[in-house]
Amino acid sequence: GDLQLKRCIVVLNDNEMSISRNVGAMSWLFSRTVTSDLSTRARQQFKSLHQKGYIPELVYKAIDRAEEATQSWMSSASMLFESFGFRYIGPVDGHNLEDTIRALQQAKTQDVPVLVHVRTQKGYGFKPSEEDPIKWHGVKPFSKDKGEFLSTPKASAPAYTQVFSDTLIDCATQDPTVVGITAAMPGGTGLDAFQKQFPDRFYDVGICEQHAVTFAAGLACEGLRPVCAIYSTFLQRGYDQVLHDVCIQNLPVVFAMDRAGLVGNDGETHQGVFDISYLRSIPNITLMAAADEAELQAMLHTALAHDGPTGLRYPRGNAEGVPLADSPQLLEIGKARKVASGKDVLFISYGATLSAARKVAEEIERTTSKTVSIIDARFVKPLDRELFSKEIPDYNLVCTFEDHALMGGFSSALLELINDEHLALKQPLLRFGVQDAFVPHASQDEQREFNGFKETQILATLLPVLTENQVVGY
Repeated sequence: GDLQLKRCIVVLNDNEMSISRNVGAMSWLFSRTVTSDLSTRARQQFKSLHQKGYIPELVYKAIDRAEEATQSWMSSASMLFESFGFRYIGPVDGHNLEDTIRALQQAKTQDVPVLVHVRTQKGYGFKPSEEDPIKWHGVKPFSKDKGEFLSTPKASAPAYTQVFSDTLIDCATQDPTVVGITAAMPGGTGLDAFQKQFPDRFYDVGICEQHAVTFAAGLACEGLRPVCAIYSTFLQRGYDQVLHDVCIQNLPVVFAMDRAGLVGNDGETHQGVFDISYLRSIPNITLMAAADEAELQAMLHTALAHDGPTGLRYPRGNAEGVPLADSPQLLEIGKARKVASGKDVLFISYGATLSAARKVAEEIERTTSKTVSIIDARFVKPLDRELFSKEIPDYNLVCTFEDHALMGGFSSALLELINDEHLALKQPLLRFGVQDAFVPHASQDEQREFNGFKETQILATLLPVLTENQVVGY
């Protein structure tokens, strides 16, 4: 273990700005010199002679300090890393393959931890991305020759992120204590528009969700109403701070969890399918999910009026095309809504799966003699115990829909309620959501299919049960 620590190599890909101002080519020339094969062998020989007693301790330390002082003078960035115990190499032009290879080869010969400082340009090699690297950070299909994104049919509804952004600006216009916080994602979370409108009430803390949450807690302690806009998958990084800094103190911080649920081609690491599980066990927090843009609008207003921590989840993609209210009404905390009435089957949806539940219900009623009730749960913490206790025992079959991991998710919370309230189910609860496996890179529709809750799959599961009076099996 000790030997591995000594041979540690860290590569810093610096594509925005240097840690601090450096001398440039002269600094890299010096790094090449002090880490070259000749100087490295000389240093090792010098160290060996010292260990054997041929070179006095006083002389050895004096020469070692002189080398460090010279390197620090030549590159101010090295001062930081030398203080951490790293030998600094750089800055290296990361687009110069020969220099980069030489730096890495020299780093491998060192007998101490090494930091290789590589300077690159984000988007390098493709002119449009060099000119606007933020726009080209995560891209949809585009023409390589024209450097333009391929046109797609205009959406009939705005993106959920846009609705959140517009609503937050409305809330901040009415309430001067509302502030927006993001962790290096102003564009992705829609806070870039908020920043333009309220530059003195916007904070980008960089890629540090932990700090974003603790900073929000501090602002809340001083009477402000912070809204932390963080992707569902990235809020995981700030879990300890959510628990200790916000929820224990019961502070009114709003966590706006964008990209909740399956996110498609953002990739395996970005799937927002764990936030219900990792948040609902924390005392004091209220958790809700929007089924459409009107609910998102109402829920953000409700969260900002609530005296305690709240988490609001909404998906990637376009909303449902539901009209927004001129004057949004505050929701009653923990109250669901019944959106359709039937007598045979009960669908309970949490969040953006409501539209799928409606479509499946319509198809069931069209092709069978069965009728379906639908409840939009709205809240997973607290659950609407009164409504669920009244409705659940009345149906032959109860199904849940959620764009989230089934393990620890909404359906798990509902099963806890069913147990605690001693509710009788005529058949086992049938749950549709994300299975216990990481979701691979694919389109959102393909990811739903992988996990068995594409609309056609739900129908294929339910129709035999409803038409042949089969008992649901697992």
